[in-house]
Amino acid sequence: MLRADLDAIDIKILRELQRDGRMTNVELAERVGISAPPCLRRVRKLEEGGVIEGYHALLNGPKLGFDLVAFCMVGLKRQADADLKSFAKRVEAWPIVREAWMVSGDSDFLLRCTAENLAVFQNFVIEELTADEHVDTVRTMLTIRQVKQLGLVEV
Repeated sequence: MLRADLDAIDIKILRELQRDGRMTNVELAERVGISAPPCLRRVRKLEEGGVIEGYHALLNGPKLGFDLVAFCMVGLKRQADADLKSFAKRVEAWPIVREAWMVSGDSDFLLRCTAENLAVFQNFVIEELTADEHVDTVRTMLTIRQVKQLGLVEV
């Protein structure tokens, strides 16, 4: 499904669901100004077309004991496709890494990590990340506080 296939109602549906994915179809239909059955059909079409990939709960890390968020800029020894893919696969096995992006520029990967505390994060960096056979450089950035958090895209 291309953006050109989305009309104003679809965009409203996406905005509302990105704000609150738990609302009922009836409430969603009321918010976007259509009746419930066509609203449900539209949501299903957006799901089937891959525009809506899933629904998730947004958790409060500090309330669950995860007080540290840090970013790691990782440079690999080589940028061969096999090395990039191998490192990306390795990243999937690290629960501390919550998001990973292959990037251009001075680094090859940007990792967002969440840990219980600084010691746990330091152990990960030393024992796992820098010890990986593909890793050449790691630059870490500890966060101070989050100042903005929105859905992934503006619709």
